[in-house]
Amino acid sequence: MTYKDPFTIHPSYVGFDRVARLFADSIEKKTTNYPPYNIVKTGDNSYSIEIAVAGFDREDLDIQVAERIVSVAGQTSNTESTEFLYKGVAQRNFLHKFTLADTVEVSSADLKNGMLTINLENIIPQEKMPRKISIGNVSEKELLTE
Repeated sequence: MTYKDPFTIHPSYVGFDRVARLFADSIEKKTTNYPPYNIVKTGDNSYSIEIAVAGFDREDLDIQVAERIVSVAGQTSNTESTEFLYKGVAQRNFLHKFTLADTVEVSSADLKNGMLTINLENIIPQEKMPRKISIGNVSEKELLTE
């Protein structure tokens, strides 16, 4: 499914062409659910991404942010010489990508008890905060000089 016209979403949405492209791209891409993850709203302007990374050390994980995309990669460090009698814990390479809104920033990351937590904060600039627009009187003289 591809959106050629951003107004196919709704005719009163103006300037959402980028969002329409992101939405269309996300539908077309296949995603994997390994390792499992949660996206949690932790406050009015804060979120966290929790990824279950059992068996991975800090050195095995790489978190990067580039062009509003958070990439989390895991490289296994198990040696081939490890002899498992039973292997029930999956441990394979992975890559997860999360697209952030323009105002969302990564504030920190932590690894505890096999759970990688990436904390995010929605920082809304003053110029994007809601503001009241007053209705003023414009005289005819002002209209003629503009």
